[in-house]
Amino acid sequence: MNARTLRMRLAAGKPLRGALLRVPSEELVEMAGVAGLDFLVLDCEHGPSDVLEVRRHIVAAHTHAVPVLVRVGEQDGRLIQRVLDHGAAGIVVPHVDSPADAVGAVAATRYPPEGHRGFATYGRAGRYGTVSPADHLAAAADTLLIVMIETQRGVEQAADILTTPGIDGVMAGPADLAITLNAPPGGQEVHTAITQVHEAAATTGRLRMDIVASSDAAENAINDGCMLVVHNLTAHLMGLLHTLAQSAKQA
Repeated sequence: MNARTLRMRLAAGKPLRGALLRVPSEELVEMAGVAGLDFLVLDCEHGPSDVLEVRRHIVAAHTHAVPVLVRVGEQDGRLIQRVLDHGAAGIVVPHVDSPADAVGAVAATRYPPEGHRGFATYGRAGRYGTVSPADHLAAAADTLLIVMIETQRGVEQAADILTTPGIDGVMAGPADLAITLNAPPGGQEVHTAITQVHEAAATTGRLRMDIVASSDAAENAINDGCMLVVHNLTAHLMGLLHTLAQSAKQA
């Protein structure tokens, strides 16, 4: 599977399920592929992986035909360049608060004239120089770009952000929204802000990505129009470990 196939499956209207991986582990990547997940999101904003580990994870995922999106740091153009050259199918950019931020994110992921990504075909994405420049450009055009809206300012400008040419989808960041709104996580203020982002996505025809911590939450997100469901693998693993620990104490 490659970025084009991922796009085609999304265009066909089928919601896809993936996992957010914060803990560097090629085995977890392989297990996700064996289990049949549709995609992975590697977290380089809050996770400890460096570029070499990300490359290894992308290679492991591709072995199982699983496309990889990489969440970079805020407007990290250098990392965007490198992970795309290593074969990432797309980029998730956090803290996009304005149309100007959106334009910057697009520019970092696109070759001229749409952007300023440096051109090279001799990396993994160009099959080490064996892909023609024209074919490489065509493949690069399928790069998915998901922006994260995580502040009240971003919520207020969500529609303008999402109409930026080159933006494919959006993910609302509930944790940062709670902090910036000075509101309790999961509270009504956060729910209202997330709903505004989702409404903007529906109005502008952009993909919606949700992070979930349970199977029930995943089903609810899909029923509500989410096309890219991202299971928080850390939350799932911690839930399992807590269950095992409690079972051991009761034995």
